[in-house]
Amino acid sequence: MKKNLLLASAFLTMQVNAQIQMPKASPLGKIEQKVGLADISISYSRPGKKNREVFGEVVPFGETWRLGANENTKISTSENLIFGKDTLKVGTYALYAKPSKEMWELYFYSETTNWGMPEKWDDAKVVLRLSSEVKKQDNVVENLTISLDNLQFNGATLSIYWDKTQVDFPFEIDTKSKVLASIKKTMAGPSANDFHQTASYYFQEKIDLKLALEYSTKACEMRGAEAYWMSRLKAQLQAENGDFKGAIETAKKSIEAAEKDGDQNYVRMNKASIEEWSKKK
Repeated sequence: MKKNLLLASAFLTMQVNAQIQMPKASPLGKIEQKVGLADISISYSRPGKKNREVFGEVVPFGETWRLGANENTKISTSENLIFGKDTLKVGTYALYAKPSKEMWELYFYSETTNWGMPEKWDDAKVVLRLSSEVKKQDNVVENLTISLDNLQFNGATLSIYWDKTQVDFPFEIDTKSKVLASIKKTMAGPSANDFHQTASYYFQEKIDLKLALEYSTKACEMRGAEAYWMSRLKAQLQAENGDFKGAIETAKKSIEAAEKDGDQNYVRMNKASIEEWSKKK
């Protein structure tokens, strides 16, 4: 009898502790993205359309919505994000939205521990309020999607997609001043790679291309002829400065070194540039 009671007790304990694993109706999604020098992450639950009319019905117009499902949608950033004239400072925030037919409002909320909407909305906790026009799309997006698009050195676009609706919130990051400060510090005792990276950044951002060519030339002199990726950049900068004859000569050296290393991509790029620059010299 005692043995039977122990077995029954053990069985009941197993039943209590056992949990059925089920997928969530609105699965958790997370994106982590480097934008310039900023680390940005967004975590959110992704409800599905499921043959429903989303905006105006599932998500009513004119009401604040938790921009997802379950717990707060959160965004974290390691650098200030500049939305037009407004700045979102470094930190972690909950995201809420108020959709309408033509326009959305997006709220960055300082309290991030709510399950869904706060029990009592506090306007004092809204650190940033943005608005953007709705874009209607032909294709249906089944699950709510939040992404960082149009990635550039100095910014990106926070985009929200669901059903046939798209809303974009472009932002900038002050990458340039940080990079230039880092360059200034590094160039006190630069290596060939420091010269090359600085020249590359100046080339991409169109900053003082004459100085960029000087840096690229120094990088090539320090690294040697086998650094075809460096001589490729030097050729591009020579062309940017109007020296197409010199650019072609440097590009030929880059081709020679790239062929020895078996890098046909650089061979093709240089040959295409030589064809272009030959028409201008």
